[in-house]
Amino acid sequence: MARGNTRQRIQDVALELFAEQGYEKTSLREIAERLDVTKAALYYHFKTKEDIVISLFQDLTRPIDELIAWAEEQPHTLETKQEILRRYQEALVGAYPLFRFMQENQATVRELSIGETFKERMITMTRLIQEPGLALTDRVRCVSALFTMHAGMFFMQHVEGDPEDKREAVLEVAVDLVSQAHHGPRG
Repeated sequence: MARGNTRQRIQDVALELFAEQGYEKTSLREIAERLDVTKAALYYHFKTKEDIVISLFQDLTRPIDELIAWAEEQPHTLETKQEILRRYQEALVGAYPLFRFMQENQATVRELSIGETFKERMITMTRLIQEPGLALTDRVRCVSALFTMHAGMFFMQHVEGDPEDKREAVLEVAVDLVSQAHHGPRG
């Protein structure tokens, strides 16, 4: 994630430190030291660690917001739902550092405003891949499709194989779950 400008460098270094030692144990002073800048220079861009995390969340989840906006304008067909999953997987890959932070700092995320925002996005994504009036098992399939994609980001790292093949396998399972929900039980 080697990005160029100072704001992005601060975000990248902060994420590295949060991953290494946790959000709570990382100070703005440590972030400034790692960047080899003064604390005042860091304050110019971000006043608090939460400001850094919120900015990361906004930057890295922008593709998810764009996907939601796109999906809300599309016909509610199975093909659209499948495309939503494909695009969501691309957005997840781009936001991987943020999801890693969220997984490793769950208690902190619940306390920060991003926790509630993320929850709202997941509810919206679930709504977009479901049809109104689905049976409970089909709603579970749709929710499971999204969480299959999330789990696939983390747990498939420890499975041998080509990363692209693993992403395709995760997407195939997610698409299959939504397809089953859309068409009902397969015979």
